[in-house]
Amino acid sequence: MNRKRLSILIVSFLLLTAARAQDVKNQLNPVYYGVNSLIIAPDARAGGLGDVGAATDPDVNSQYWNPAKYPFNISRAGVSLNYTPWLRQLVSDIDLANITGYYRIGNYDALSASLRYFSLGEVIADEYTIKPYEMAVDVAYSRMLSETFSAAVALRYIYSDLAYKQDDETTPGSAFAADIALYHNGYINLGQRECQLGWGLNISNIGSKISYDDGNTNEFIPTNLRLGAALMVPINEFNTFTIAADANKLLVPTRPTMEQYIKETGANQDDYSGYTSWLMDEGYYNISPISGIFKSFHDAPNGGKEELQEIQWSVGMEYAYNNQFFLRAGYHYEHPNKGNRKYYTLGAGFKMSVFSIDAGYVISAAQSNPLDQTLRFSIAFDMDGIQDILGKRRR
Repeated sequence: MNRKRLSILIVSFLLLTAARAQDVKNQLNPVYYGVNSLIIAPDARAGGLGDVGAATDPDVNSQYWNPAKYPFNISRAGVSLNYTPWLRQLVSDIDLANITGYYRIGNYDALSASLRYFSLGEVIADEYTIKPYEMAVDVAYSRMLSETFSAAVALRYIYSDLAYKQDDETTPGSAFAADIALYHNGYINLGQRECQLGWGLNISNIGSKISYDDGNTNEFIPTNLRLGAALMVPINEFNTFTIAADANKLLVPTRPTMEQYIKETGANQDDYSGYTSWLMDEGYYNISPISGIFKSFHDAPNGGKEELQEIQWSVGMEYAYNNQFFLRAGYHYEHPNKGNRKYYTLGAGFKMSVFSIDAGYVISAAQSNPLDQTLRFSIAFDMDGIQDILGKRRR
């Protein structure tokens, strides 16, 4: 691998995973995968809830969290624009932009799509200045199977270009993936109040591996299992309160550690090239994506205890006044041995008949976390509201 290629990959990896190595030393054993940008929450509403969204009330940005929610949207169609300046504690030119839209067909079906573009800014490699980026485009079909239950499937194309040019050693990576999602939205009585209770499941990014060296080595994409629940409690005619929680498990096999390599081979601690060759000999890079999903539940070096450490937890709360003004707060937890991304979130939103505006803010709970002070912005347009205004003007 030439020096330019190596420097670019090192810079990209450090920028994308810097938040995963805080205050952790010998026991750090994160799950490795390619296309890190796929795990970044795109919208400000969920971002203000601690990155919770599997079972929250359906909205235009459900594509990322659980596309099965779309048939339960009241509006016939909507479009959302989302923007996140990323890792601002480290650099000033890494950004995530996302556009999402949906259209309900009849009373039971919906089509939806999204496009995300993740720019790593400018990277200087010797005499070259490059602009590496990652992007993904997806479409989903969802259908209401009963008055309270729905399902969805999504297809996704992923493209990642981290190289300064295409040659025999460096090529952009691409992959295809699919999502399978379920959503249930019903009502229960708590005292004198009829409350909305939902649960959701989304297995995302089930697909091929991605390679940056013309197939010599293949990295897993971040296949993820998301399971969540949400309870909306009406306080009175104008005020509601929602509490929601998600659990996430990456369905990616745990890579054998450097310590295992040293123990089995007696190699030097700095023998990284030998470690890479050993991973190939051990067959890590030859594990198929489907086998990797099943393997991810039982392959952690420290057994079941470490498998539980790979689960990330999120909890969020939302207060709404007249379904127009929103205040949000949340917390996200990742075990220190698996990355140590721990942060609080705050958010607010304002909704009119035509559009809504949301903002989310991250406050790190881990020392020197580059995710600290991350802002997200979203603006969404309700096509029914726009159509109503246009119709009134015509009359």
